[in-house]
Amino acid sequence: MALASLRPLRSRNFALLWSSALVSNVGTWMQTVALGVLVYARSGHQAGWTGLVAAAAFIPMGLLAPVGGALADRLDRRRWLIVTTLGEMAFATVLTVLVATGHDQPGIVVIVAFFGGAAGAVGFPAYQAMLPDLVPKEDLLGAISLSSAQFNLGRVVGPAVAGLTLIHHDYTLTFAVNAASFAAVVMALSLIRLPKPAPVAGDQGMYRRIAEGARTAMSEPGCRSAIILISVVALLASPFIALVPVMSAALGHGSGGTALLVTAQGVGAVIGALVLPTLAEQLGRRRLVRGALFLLPLLLINYGLSPTLWWSLVTFVLVGAGYIAVLAGLNTVVQLRAPTASRGRVIGFYMMALGIIYPIGAVLQGLIADRTGIRPVTVGGAMILLVVLGLLATFRPHLLRALDDAQEIVPTVELP
Repeated sequence: MALASLRPLRSRNFALLWSSALVSNVGTWMQTVALGVLVYARSGHQAGWTGLVAAAAFIPMGLLAPVGGALADRLDRRRWLIVTTLGEMAFATVLTVLVATGHDQPGIVVIVAFFGGAAGAVGFPAYQAMLPDLVPKEDLLGAISLSSAQFNLGRVVGPAVAGLTLIHHDYTLTFAVNAASFAAVVMALSLIRLPKPAPVAGDQGMYRRIAEGARTAMSEPGCRSAIILISVVALLASPFIALVPVMSAALGHGSGGTALLVTAQGVGAVIGALVLPTLAEQLGRRRLVRGALFLLPLLLINYGLSPTLWWSLVTFVLVGAGYIAVLAGLNTVVQLRAPTASRGRVIGFYMMALGIIYPIGAVLQGLIADRTGIRPVTVGGAMILLVVLGLLATFRPHLLRALDDAQEIVPTVELP
């Protein structure tokens, strides 16, 4: 069943970028787990700080992704990605030094996490927009699924390694490994060769290019539906990721439980990503994504009601598979339906929706969890998501119909 996902690895360029990004993501997930544990401990075990540090790393995606998308449509994407990756390495190094010297107060950590996220935010649209240039069109869904699998393999390996270092509270080593891991991406990008970027007509300002990208994203039915749906999911479902340390504490476990839970989610996400292309071929993309949207809140309810860590691990594997099916499915719709000349900008707005709404949801649910407990927050958010999806399916069915299985991309106007 995984063969459809593995085909893109036949491309040397894609294989280089995929393997280097895997190394980087291992380091990133090591840092993600360590940051959550660090601020939770330094803040006197306040879930609000845990949500805030996750928001700091992700909110730049919402603020800067449209800018990154506009730059991805105008600059050499490979060279721009090298620059932004070096920026991420620099801020990861700063974080390492701060922790090593004892200047790791929660407020300072949040600020550094924000700037590191900003460097990634202006570069990631270029990475996404490069995928159609790395593989044939028929392998694009497989490439996106493999990229999701690579991200989540890092989620599996990173927390496991972080768990070993955090047993001795060695935050410095954890952050240092992350800083060094970005070198793999820079080396791979230096070896990749891509078609020369198409010349850009005119000399439009940044604001106008971003505005045109917004109009394109909202005028194309599939892209518009994907952006609306990812916004709903980001607010009501995605915060479970940031609040894993809080759930681990509620289950009577510390950093070790956090690492196990994040790893379980990553295992499920890898499995889901690898089988997704074949399932899409058999069921159709719209049917698959729609089913995943309604299945995800049911899985989260089960996770929120889990009585023990071990039962939570089992349910979290399923949550990971369902969540990645939603994200990869909606991402594929955007990649296939966005016009080539505006692809970076449309992707930027899709990422903006996720990058803004997810941090807001993480902070809100973290603050509510401080007062009501993590279980009611997780179950309540999932139930609201289920109701919202039901209302959309009943009163706005065109939103789900737009996630179609058409083999040909709907014609759209190419913008300069």
